[in-house]
Amino acid sequence: MYKEFFGLRANPFNVNPDPRYLFLTRHTEEALACLTYGIQSRKGFVLLTGEVGTGKTTLINKLLEWLRLQQVATAFVFNSRMNVPQFMDYMMADFAIPCDSKSKSQILQRLYNWLLDRYRAGETAVLIVDEAQNLTDEVLEEIRMLTNLETFTEKLLQIVLVGQPELEVKLKQPQLRQLRQRLTLRAKTHPLTLEETKAYVQQRLRIAGSDGRQIFEPEALNAVHKYANGIPRVVNLLCEHCLVSAFVDQKSTIAEGIVDAVARDFDLSDSVASGAMTVAAPPAAAAEKFDLVDALRTLATLADRLRQSEQEMSKERKS
Repeated sequence: MYKEFFGLRANPFNVNPDPRYLFLTRHTEEALACLTYGIQSRKGFVLLTGEVGTGKTTLINKLLEWLRLQQVATAFVFNSRMNVPQFMDYMMADFAIPCDSKSKSQILQRLYNWLLDRYRAGETAVLIVDEAQNLTDEVLEEIRMLTNLETFTEKLLQIVLVGQPELEVKLKQPQLRQLRQRLTLRAKTHPLTLEETKAYVQQRLRIAGSDGRQIFEPEALNAVHKYANGIPRVVNLLCEHCLVSAFVDQKSTIAEGIVDAVARDFDLSDSVASGAMTVAAPPAAAAEKFDLVDALRTLATLADRLRQSEQEMSKERKS
């Protein structure tokens, strides 16, 4: 709707975790280096945690893209609300390992033979589990048991657990101490700084085809960072709605006032009144504010304004 107006070829602030838009900060580079090192060195168990909306899934998608280029077999479990049999079935299917048996011992034997064949061929396999904070203790224990698939010197299956900070809390439970002890590397994602937020927005606009024109005024980017608290997902959603709002009003640049108005629609305006540089809600809560109801309400408001704008333009053409 607004792409042509702003000279863009694609939507720059799509909330889907597209690895093309991965923005590398010092923390992101460290996390990616930690993950790749853990896999290449066959460390067995790596943990990636971060607040909601800080780019964990985008980072993992970039990792998956790299692994596939390296011809590494991968299984990506993104639905973590499963019991043990469902988890095992999903993992085997995603690895494309044929196994008709429902016997856990036979499934594990089939998996072990497959991993051993890959190891002998100089190859490895990686299991990535997203939203791992939702896993039951039983599934986590089963994942721990998978690390027993090894030779005398190396782990046959590399496992990456990805989750919110609650995952770290969960792993401190006494019943999961054996799993915690097997974690060899830990990586984290972090909110963006002000300067990183500015660079993040400009990079996404550039990848989406921007010709370099100024779309967001400097004060507008300051406001975006303030309201979003540096959370990339919230930055995306704020900027997306700012572009739509500016298009409706036929504004070629986005000023601070547009960001303020959009933030008010999402109840993120407390920080303006107080002059604070962070939103009142914690990062995770801020990201969760953008639920379906809020999005629909805002889109409905913008649609009304768009219809009014079109009616006014139609009247002007007739006159």
